[in-house]
Amino acid sequence: MKFLFVFLLSLLLSTQAMAQLEVIISGGFSGPYNQMLPGFEQKTGIKVVTKSGASQGSGPKTIKAQLNAGVTADVVILSREGLAELMAQNKIAPNSDVDLAQAPLGLAVPTGNPKPDISTTKAFADALVKAKKIVVPGSTSGIYLKTELFPRLGISNQIEVQVTERGSESTAILAAHKANIAVQPSSELVNIPGIDYVGALPSDVQLIQTFSAAIIQNSPNQQAAKKLIEYLSSPSAAVPIKNSGMNLVR
Repeated sequence: MKFLFVFLLSLLLSTQAMAQLEVIISGGFSGPYNQMLPGFEQKTGIKVVTKSGASQGSGPKTIKAQLNAGVTADVVILSREGLAELMAQNKIAPNSDVDLAQAPLGLAVPTGNPKPDISTTKAFADALVKAKKIVVPGSTSGIYLKTELFPRLGISNQIEVQVTERGSESTAILAAHKANIAVQPSSELVNIPGIDYVGALPSDVQLIQTFSAAIIQNSPNQQAAKKLIEYLSSPSAAVPIKNSGMNLVR
């Protein structure tokens, strides 16, 4: 009997140790997430498999497209706009969504290039026109820039804009000096080798993106998923959030 008890206990402990979560995350919150994940795994014994995808846009790399194609996940982390699309498709467990951090749109240039003045809307627009080649991600921020802001500034016909599927692709192009300016969430521009972060856009042309986490409907790991989201939204997230160019949720 004692042997059976020890065997069952060891089996239970090993099962808990092997608990695993699947996460699909966009680039916006990746900085704090990557800083905090080792601590979460060590504290809980839960192994996390991380996949990536764009918050919004077209093509197979968006989180929505991946889920629709059958890619499995327990937790998604993306912009609130992208999450709203998933919620409309009933892919999210009710009342499981939590806002984690906010990121303003920022501008960056290749390392070594002069940093333009973007302190006013006119200065920002002039910098874009002078730069000529601009790169933006095709997700939430790129949709706003291409369809709303650039037309509002009246510069759509004066600039060349390259749209990428992911923010990491935009910064790679910028670092390779194949574009002169990148505009996207600040959290995707700070601490990136090969590029220099200039600063946030002026307030009257700004888009503050909220990045949120939620549990996928019918996830078999609801409790572990809840623990991860609680950890990412705990007070210990404050420093990683600020170090990644993001702000705490207001």
